[in-house]
Amino acid sequence: MIHQRWKHMNNFDQDLINNIRDLLIEKGQTVGVAESVTSGHLQVAFSMAEQASSYFQGGITAYNIGQKSRHLQIDPIHGQQVDCVSERIAQQMADQVCYLFAADWGLGITGYATKVPEQGIHSLFAYYAISRNGQPVAHGKITAGEDADPMEVRYYFTNQLLSQFVNVIVSP
Repeated sequence: MIHQRWKHMNNFDQDLINNIRDLLIEKGQTVGVAESVTSGHLQVAFSMAEQASSYFQGGITAYNIGQKSRHLQIDPIHGQQVDCVSERIAQQMADQVCYLFAADWGLGITGYATKVPEQGIHSLFAYYAISRNGQPVAHGKITAGEDADPMEVRYYFTNQLLSQFVNVIVSP
């Protein structure tokens, strides 16, 4: 079950986005994103802040192993074994997007916003990773339960990753 704060809240946490913007601009740093499960929501979220071009380098949404391997340099053998959903894949996405977009920070996220019963996927979850200059700094798993609307899940995953990112930026 999605945390009550985000339940039925199909929007982005604008205060959080503005906080990230302020921190990155103050530090003279930029961010790029590589996403699949969030379907471009991270890119939309970052672009919603004023002065987005001052801190947001861009992003890529890649759904399948072919595109993730070609553009984000994920390990295709591991990707095939895990349906491109693992902490390792998220980390490879985050690391590569730093280089792809010449960004100080890279965010990667991959997971499931809908059930895939034929693959034994009954709970909705995502792995995320945060890189700084192409080096891992944080990673984790976000869970959303079993019976949530896919769009609601995407917003939830997006806001959760943004929350994790701001924590990383402000930590020493």
